[in-house]
Amino acid sequence: REFPITFITVDLVRRGDSKILSMVGVHTPKKDNEPLLQCTHHMCPIRVHWHVKTNYKDYWRVKVAITNFNYRMNHSLWSLAVQHPNLNNLTQVFSFNYKPLLPYGFINDTGMFYGMKYFNDLLMEAGPTGNVQSELLLQKDKDTFTFKQGWAFPRKVYFNGDECMLPPPDAYPFLPNSAPASLLNFPAFIFLLLFLLSVW
Repeated sequence: REFPITFITVDLVRRGDSKILSMVGVHTPKKDNEPLLQCTHHMCPIRVHWHVKTNYKDYWRVKVAITNFNYRMNHSLWSLAVQHPNLNNLTQVFSFNYKPLLPYGFINDTGMFYGMKYFNDLLMEAGPTGNVQSELLLQKDKDTFTFKQGWAFPRKVYFNGDECMLPPPDAYPFLPNSAPASLLNFPAFIFLLLFLLSVW
């Protein structure tokens, strides 16, 4: 059974001094080297969007999107490092390259994602092409898998080596561990059946 879950967005911590651009424009002429950011509530140059998309019986699917809000900077050969306890069960990555990082040898909870050469290894400046995305398919480990207390979301995220700011733990959405309960319970079904038999 499939059902959509929810998402979180993480923003790059390094904010710096930047000019605010309130109108969308592409290929803004460069007058200096200062960043020129699209006006957003967080005023960060990069947004990483982690969307828990589908919950299957034995697997779960995540969509990862990276958006560039800087009108003056492309990110060639970008990289995204993610720490998550279920990366050891990563089954398939659809349109990013992936390499597990094993700093502790046997613990595989950190991975490096980066673009595929000539396909999405260049994150363009802000605008219609300033976005790259992929989906991840992860197998469920019955002993550790849960959607409680933000477990489905990353512990740490780094874009090109800069740490991204995660929302506080109480901001994580509450996610269902199973499918919703049946709308018709057994006593109501018996009552309805008896009523229909008496009318008939």
